[in-house]
Amino acid sequence: MLTILTHGQPTLMATAMPVTQFDEALHALAQQMLHTMQHANGVGIAAPQVNQRLQLFIMASNPNPRYPDAPVMAPQVVINPQIISHSATLLLGDEGCLSLPGERRPILRHETIEVRYQDLSGEWCQERLSGFIARIFQHEYDHLHGITLRERQAMQQETL
Repeated sequence: MLTILTHGQPTLMATAMPVTQFDEALHALAQQMLHTMQHANGVGIAAPQVNQRLQLFIMASNPNPRYPDAPVMAPQVVINPQIISHSATLLLGDEGCLSLPGERRPILRHETIEVRYQDLSGEWCQERLSGFIARIFQHEYDHLHGITLRERQAMQQETL
């Protein structure tokens, strides 16, 4: 089990570095992250949250005590992600974060996004995500850029 950093830790506020080594150590880290996320009842976790400055996150939506209505999806490892395009439609949703225990914040996210990323073998994947899964992707993607829910909410309030 890995330790989940809480808000204010330097790694959470830094930009993550691209993954260049697709080896057994990366596979082991992804497995440890998934186990840590599941134990904490999360639906996603980013490498910076476990003190790793890598462009890597896991999405694994399943109903749990924190998200009882979450859709079911197989765990997905996302490496070196890019958001290629997004819908103009923004949806307001209540989000929590494993690095902000006990906090929930209303956050606007794009309803649909087109994304590109590498999998654990280094192969590039591209897909269109929508709804709750698109929200998870955007939330974890923010972590790779040093943005937590607190910063995202402040940024959104500045533009209103």
